[in-house]
Amino acid sequence: MSRDTDVRHMRHALSLAARGLGRTWPNPAVGCVILHQGRIVGRGWTQPGGRPHAETMALAQAGDAARGATAYVTLEPCSHHGKTPPCAEALVASGVSRVVVALGDPDPRVNGRGIAMLQSAGIDVLTGVCEREAREQQQGFLSKVVNARPMLTLKLAMSWDGRIATATGESQWITGPEARRRVHAMRAGHDAVLVGGGTARIDDPTLTVRGLGVDYQPVRVVMSRRLDLPQTGNLARTAGEIPVWILHGPDAAPELISVWQGLGATLIEVPVTYGQLAPGAAMQALAEHGLTRVFCEGGGALSASLLSADVVDHVALFTAGLGLGAEGLPGLGVLGLDRLAQAKRFALARMEQVGPDALTLWQRIC
Repeated sequence: MSRDTDVRHMRHALSLAARGLGRTWPNPAVGCVILHQGRIVGRGWTQPGGRPHAETMALAQAGDAARGATAYVTLEPCSHHGKTPPCAEALVASGVSRVVVALGDPDPRVNGRGIAMLQSAGIDVLTGVCEREAREQQQGFLSKVVNARPMLTLKLAMSWDGRIATATGESQWITGPEARRRVHAMRAGHDAVLVGGGTARIDDPTLTVRGLGVDYQPVRVVMSRRLDLPQTGNLARTAGEIPVWILHGPDAAPELISVWQGLGATLIEVPVTYGQLAPGAAMQALAEHGLTRVFCEGGGALSASLLSADVVDHVALFTAGLGLGAEGLPGLGVLGLDRLAQAKRFALARMEQVGPDALTLWQRIC
C-alpha cells in the first residue's frame, strides 16, 4: 500500500477522533478506519465517557470484512484489561493483516505492548504515519500521562491596548458575537472550563456551551480558596445538572463545604502557596480526577498565576478594535518579572479574523 494511501486514511481516522475531543476523558479520543481491498468497511471513534473504544466500534461495523484488512488507528491500541478487553487483542481476533498506527501510547500499561501484541500475532505494523498531527490532537492525554497535568488553554479577550474591562469593571461585551460563538466551540472541544472565584462572583457565569446544538457539556471548574462563591448564582443553581468542581484550600469553612456538596458540586482540596491555591497542584488534582483538556476563562489574577506556574500550553487571544486606556483593568495580573528573560515565551501558531475581532493563537515553546 502506498504512503499516500496510508496518509489519506490516517487523516480520515484523525478527523473521526476529533469528534471525541472533550467527551472521552479520562480516555484519549481515538479514531479508527478499516480498509479492505480499497474499500472502507469500518469506521469508529472513542465514544462519550471513553468507551467503547474506536477499534471496537470500527470492527463491529466491519464484521467479517475485517479479515485480511488494514486498520488505521490514531493511537497505539491498548494492551491491558480494564473495563473493556484490550483493543490489540480484538484486532488480532478480527483477522486484520495490517495495522497502521499514528502514535505510540506512553501509558505504562501500554507503551509498546499493544504493537508487540499485534506483531507477535503475525500482523504487519507500520507506525509514525501522521505522527505530528496525532501528537497535537493527543496533547491533552499525553500531558496527563507524561506531565501529570491536563493540557491547558488560556483564553483572553482584550481591547487592543490590553484591557479586559473598564475602570468600573464593565466587560460585557468587549468582543463581538462571532468571537463569543468561537469561544463556545472551544469550550466544546475541552473536558472542562476553568475560572477563578473572582470571575464566578462578579460575572455569575454559566460556563456552558450554547448555540451549537451539542448534547453534552464540559465540567465547570472554579478555583476558590475559601469557597466564598454565590450560593444562588448560575453555577450553584445548575450544579446538580451539569458538573461543577470547586478547588478550595484547606482553610475553607466546613459549613461551606457541606453547602456546596449539598448543591451537587464536587469539592477538591488543594494546598495554598503565597496566599493562593497552588496552580501546579491544582492542575495535578484535575489530572488525577481524569481531566485531559482544560479551557481557562479566568480573570487577570488567575491567568497570571497559571502563566507564572508554567502550566499554560496554549493562549487564545481575542483582540477587539477598541481602546480602554490606562485606567482600564489589565488583561494580566502581577507576574513579578524583573527581566524580559524571565517571561515565558510562546510561538505564534495562527492568526485569523473573527467577525470584527482578531484571534491570535499561541503555543508554548518547549
